[in-house]
Amino acid sequence: MGQQEKVATSLAGAVGEEISASLAPVDAELERRYPGDPGTRQPVHTVYVPGDAYAADTVRSWGDRALDALDEHAPDAASLAAVLGLADDLAEPVYARVRAKLEREPIEDLRIDFEDGYGGRTDAEEDEAAARAARLTAEAYERGTAAPYTGIRMKCMEAPVRARGIRTLDVFLSGLVEAGGLPDGLVLTLPKVTYPEQVTAMVRLLEAFEKARGLAAGRIGFEIQIETSQSILAADGTATVARLIQAAEGRATGLHYGTFDYSACLGVSAAHQAGDHPAADHAKAVMQVAAAGTGVRVSDGSTNVLPVGPTPKVHDAWRLHYGLTRRALARAYYQGWDMHPGHLPTRYAAVFAFYREGFEQAAARLARYANRTGGDVMDEPATAKALSGYLLRGLDCGALDIGEVARLTGLTRADLESFSAPRRGDLTASAQ
Repeated sequence: MGQQEKVATSLAGAVGEEISASLAPVDAELERRYPGDPGTRQPVHTVYVPGDAYAADTVRSWGDRALDALDEHAPDAASLAAVLGLADDLAEPVYARVRAKLEREPIEDLRIDFEDGYGGRTDAEEDEAAARAARLTAEAYERGTAAPYTGIRMKCMEAPVRARGIRTLDVFLSGLVEAGGLPDGLVLTLPKVTYPEQVTAMVRLLEAFEKARGLAAGRIGFEIQIETSQSILAADGTATVARLIQAAEGRATGLHYGTFDYSACLGVSAAHQAGDHPAADHAKAVMQVAAAGTGVRVSDGSTNVLPVGPTPKVHDAWRLHYGLTRRALARAYYQGWDMHPGHLPTRYAAVFAFYREGFEQAAARLARYANRTGGDVMDEPATAKALSGYLLRGLDCGALDIGEVARLTGLTRADLESFSAPRRGDLTASAQ
């Protein structure tokens, strides 16, 4: 052993204690505002179905219609690869997994819409539809045929439709409770938010429901849909979306970008309303920064170009949807909205290709980090978190299998989860 170094200090222990005491409120604020990602599964998409179109077989029907589209317009791996430009080594595994997904779990997140997609109906009609949605949802969860996540999009908190939105939410939630309880996969969406006070109103509404039904406080969360310019930038120049998250008092689970309402709000002409418009990029970037570290997930919007008609037209729509989905994934928007069964093949093809083409490199880097064997990239805890998160998302959606991940990394799922959620201090120390 070499010579032992003499350790000299100048500060009394009380100095560090005083600093820690002075920063205690900041520590508590960091923990409250930025708890980190919840570590739960995030669906790769949300499927949007009008309240009057929702049926007991909606999930299976969408899967069957998507399979029919594949059979008609891309009956084998080579034909789909030619349409989407998939690499040769990805064509077969991606195609096989897309078909398997459409057979097993065609929809990951289903939103029964009582807003724009449903329109204005009589109160009696909407009451009936909301009660029916609750019954069908409860029955689907009981049979095991429900999407992993299911819920409704109510009308917004603006004055003309506020009372109707509140009643629809009450009817739906009450129906679920009466049928046996709220499912674990329940998701609610609050649209067209412009002011934090509207989010606060949603919080008070859910508090009242929980109290009325004897539910645990905070049991019900909700997504905030970003569809107005005021939800990004307030009149005083502040970023409203950050205030919306705080107004949710820990109940916000997601921020969902509304492609067409937001674009129209800014005056973007109909022909240019799309997820890759500069206005959309700006809004989603602000959402992403505001949500970072809060545990609130960000979702991209949708395309309204439907893959219907003759095969060349379907292929054009598929290429557009595939490209938009891949673009979003590269920007860390891991979820989007799908409007038609024909979008499912390209949603899953894009997601599976994204995870499979980077799988081996990510697995090798994480294995080197875990085993401290070095390599040509010097990774640190923050990168290990990103690598493990990438693999976990691939596992959750079906792009990857735990066997192949374990074979290349030597890690279990529990190991991956431990890397994906390091303590705050671990990330801070890694930068020093």
